[in-house]
Order: sequence, then C-alpha cells, then structure tokens
Amino acid sequence: MTDLHDLRLQLEELRSEHRDLDDVIARLAETAPFNQLQIQRLKKRKLSLKDQIARLESKLLPDIIA
Repeated sequence: MTDLHDLRLQLEELRSEHRDLDDVIARLAETAPFNQLQIQRLKKRKLSLKDQIARLESKLLPDIIA
C-alpha cells in the first residue's frame, strides 16, 4: 500500500509543478520584452512533467483486458 501512496504523492507533486509552470509561462509571455529562450525551456520542462505524469498514471491504473 505504501508504494501506491508514494506514487500518488509523487503524481500530485508533478501535477502541482506542471500547473505552476503554466502560470509562470503565462506571466512571462505577458511581459513586454520576454526571454523566448527561457519560455522554451520552461515549456520543455512542462512537457517532460506531462510525460512523467502519464507514466505514473498508467502505473496507478490497472490494465483492463477486454
């Protein structure tokens, strides 16, 4: 049970970081002179988080054989 609990905690942390990055990217894009390279790096990190979230979700959800 502790493994599932740890996975859920990790998943929630990743989701939180993903949301935070979304906010940071939006704020940076609103400012007049913005650093395109910084925004690209943040978006790349956000995509990486999305992949990690998908992997954890697949571990938590059992496979259903039809």
